[in-house]
Amino acid sequence: MRRDLFATALMALAHCLVICLAPGSAALAQARPEATTAARPETTTAARPEPATPSAEAAIKARMNQWTVGLAAGLPDGGFVRFASEMARTMDDGDNMRLIPMVTRGTTTNIADLLYLRGVDVAITYADAFDFYSKQSALANISDRVRYALRFFIADIHVYARDEFKSLQDLKGQKVAVGTSGVAAALTGPLIFRRLGIDIQTVPVGGPVALERLRSGQVAAMVYVAAKPGELFNGIKAEPGYHFVPVPYTKEFWDYYYPSTIKAENYPALLPAGSSIDTLAVPSVLAVYNWKPGTDRADRVNRFVETLFNNLARLQEPPFHPGWKDINLGAKVPGWKRYPHVDELLERMKKDDAVGASPPTTPSATGNAQQQRRFDAFLATRPQAPASGAEREELYRSYLDWNSRHPR
Repeated sequence: MRRDLFATALMALAHCLVICLAPGSAALAQARPEATTAARPETTTAARPEPATPSAEAAIKARMNQWTVGLAAGLPDGGFVRFASEMARTMDDGDNMRLIPMVTRGTTTNIADLLYLRGVDVAITYADAFDFYSKQSALANISDRVRYALRFFIADIHVYARDEFKSLQDLKGQKVAVGTSGVAAALTGPLIFRRLGIDIQTVPVGGPVALERLRSGQVAAMVYVAAKPGELFNGIKAEPGYHFVPVPYTKEFWDYYYPSTIKAENYPALLPAGSSIDTLAVPSVLAVYNWKPGTDRADRVNRFVETLFNNLARLQEPPFHPGWKDINLGAKVPGWKRYPHVDELLERMKKDDAVGASPPTTPSATGNAQQQRRFDAFLATRPQAPASGAEREELYRSYLDWNSRHPR
């Protein structure tokens, strides 16, 4: 009886094996994939490529890295990241130019990343971060190692406080929200008060959180740095009991800052019609490392600058950030030295424009030169010339805005 049961079990097992290993079965297909391919020729794919040799892979690696540039952009939610991503998208030219934006720890550390982080040749920062870092790290030769290629948009310093604090001096000893680590206000806010000899209690919060703490009385004022109209204040309604505190343009700020004003048209809900508040403006900077001429890294930075100049006209059109329209290739940054190759390009553009030729390196240069001539003609019609270079810059930005709305 037991032998009969055993024999029956063996026969059942054999029957299962025959079914499983029959032609077309899944088990047989796994065991013999070439049989499946032969039975279904319509699914035949191209032959698998031969493995790359070490020398071929080395060539690919060299080609992909030859013209790749790393850009230290800023915090994920910062304004610099958008500019960086727009540059990367517009300047991409395959193996001839590839820009890789990097999310970093913020404004001040972008200088350190440019100096020390592997693969970083370009960084976006603010002009006063340069001074801050050079003093903190005691680098006497930083102005030779770090140069600027372009002055980006100019950001205005907003000090928003309760009404009882009429001046910056009134905030002595008070709690002031200056933004989280890495944002522009966290650097510029304390620096402004320190230069004026005003001791404050800094509170590391910014944006909507700082605004709420101001409303609840937890802080006396807040510092916000942005190109006006700043998004934070542009969206709020009139609030009795709060105001913008003037920031005077004194000799303590002649190195990196410009005099500026916050006008009623910037924030019509917060300022009476026709009124304005004096403040300071700090330029943002596209910085590059000043590699030794003739080296691979120097050639890479030079190509980056040329490619950016070639694509500037495209970046100044929608859908890109409106701040691109404010860029003047010849604008200088107080306290900084310009990258030598930029000087060469600008000189070449002037010569080409003088003889009426199209610049070989930047199609947008002629348009910029024509804009400059139109601006000079515009100045000649005014009853009074600008009192300072900063006033001329402010007037030029206003002119560019007018010019965009009144084409030739």
